[in-house]
Amino acid sequence: MSDHRADDKGPGGPSDTGAGKRAASTTTDPLELIEQCLASFPENDPRQQILYKLRHSVMLTAASQQQRDAEFKKISEVVAKLTAPANRIGTLLDLPGEGLARIIVGGAEYYANVDPRVASADLKIGAQILVNEAYAVIKTLGYDLNGPVLKLTEALPDGRLRFEQEMGRQSMILQRSSDLVGVELKAGDELRIDPGHRIAIEKLEDRKAKTHVLDEVPTVTWEQIGGQQEAISAIRKAIEYPLLHAETFQQFKFTQPKGFLLYGPPGCGKTLIGQAAAASLSKLVSESMASGGKTATQPPITGGAFLHIKGPEILNMWLGESERMVRDLFAKARARRREGALPFIFIDEAESILGTRRASRSFNISSTLVPMFCSEMDGIESLRDVVIILASNRPDLIDPAVLRPGRIDRKIKVSRPNRESAAEILKVYLTEELPLDSSVIAERGGDKTKACTSLVDEVIDQIYKRTDENRLLSIRLRSGQNKVLYRGDLVSGAILSSIVQRAKEKAIDRMIQSGQSAGLIAKDLSDSVLEEFREGEMLPPDDAAEEWLKLLDHHPEQVVGVSSFRRGRQTEERLINQII
Repeated sequence: MSDHRADDKGPGGPSDTGAGKRAASTTTDPLELIEQCLASFPENDPRQQILYKLRHSVMLTAASQQQRDAEFKKISEVVAKLTAPANRIGTLLDLPGEGLARIIVGGAEYYANVDPRVASADLKIGAQILVNEAYAVIKTLGYDLNGPVLKLTEALPDGRLRFEQEMGRQSMILQRSSDLVGVELKAGDELRIDPGHRIAIEKLEDRKAKTHVLDEVPTVTWEQIGGQQEAISAIRKAIEYPLLHAETFQQFKFTQPKGFLLYGPPGCGKTLIGQAAAASLSKLVSESMASGGKTATQPPITGGAFLHIKGPEILNMWLGESERMVRDLFAKARARRREGALPFIFIDEAESILGTRRASRSFNISSTLVPMFCSEMDGIESLRDVVIILASNRPDLIDPAVLRPGRIDRKIKVSRPNRESAAEILKVYLTEELPLDSSVIAERGGDKTKACTSLVDEVIDQIYKRTDENRLLSIRLRSGQNKVLYRGDLVSGAILSSIVQRAKEKAIDRMIQSGQSAGLIAKDLSDSVLEEFREGEMLPPDDAAEEWLKLLDHHPEQVVGVSSFRRGRQTEERLINQII
């Protein structure tokens, strides 16, 4: 009896087996019950196959149920979002304290709490924010990418910004966004403000001003300009000497000229002279200062800036826009000078914006632009070492207030080239580096240098010969004299450059078509001359009186009639009365 009881109480005895059965019988997991049944059946029991099928079915059912539960959870979450109250979007105006924000939502202002989970670095003035039902800030959305664009009228000392609105609307004073704090702003800057008209968010780049300013001074040299030695000498003496020999000029109490006028027919090199002056002067002044030379300028000049504007680009239909562009032009020059650059303000076609009443398209615009420009020039002392150059085909149309001494002190004429000057210009474009056909060199003594010189002479002879085929215009002067103008009388550097360019195109086309090495021939240049002066190509319409007067190297007041020699014309006299 004692052994039997001991066996019942020992490990693995009947007592333990009974306890395991009782524990197993308490489970409710179907899979566990199936596993227990499988374990209790002897091997190869046919009932095991039924249990295996049952287990597989239960597993499939459980997986399907899990999938249904997951889908139901997703649907429940979607429903919860769709039925939840909408979060409002506002704008952050200020951060008056820790965890506190002043916001505007729907036109109403609130002092709202800030969710501690929102990063303080994301809380920027002017940024959009998300608020919950309790109007607590729960998220930042960054700056609104849309909104009106206004021109700044004044940056107040305390950092606020004043904007004038058009059509008699009230002015606005806005605060700066966090990204605009400390940014230098000036009148005329374009700023994007938030749709609620409370905060200036972003400074926009002035694309117009960018197109007018070349950060690098042009690389044009005096040697690249042919046939204008008199004009070049005059402007070099007027511009370079006072800066490079400041002490000498101070002894004579000589005041550096403030402005220059380059005038003459189109295509004769006015713009090139302006660019070369900028390049040369910037280089010479920088070298002088680097070598210990003295200048009257402070801060030291380390480079240059070329501000190039065509007069018609300044004209704008909006009231005050043209005047703003003039102010911005001079303001840019001041800024560049403070940076150590020597600025050049070059205004092409100056008569279009600085003209008299009869020269201007709109008297209302010119009547305000001229005083504005004169005012800026009168303050030239604050623009020390700024060079102002005007270029015009019609100097007679520029307002006398602009051209008076003390503003535009030097007036330099850029004339059409004579025969010798035209040859110098052609030599700039027709150089020994260009490929010449071997026959051209052989026919001209076998020397390439002499061949180039010979080609230049042949082109000049073709242009300047006084023959009927070279007649272009007949003009009647106020004195009653009729004067015939030939091709040589209307030639310009631009025309000569175009002739060489046409010849190059012919040589290139011939080389491509033949597939053989070739070069320029005399016929290329001869044909190019005929094409350049071909009937009507360079001449304006008969009724464009102002355009005709631009072409002539005569004072417009002395010309009373112009006629062109064109095919189909019978008499000059009849045409003279038609044009002017």
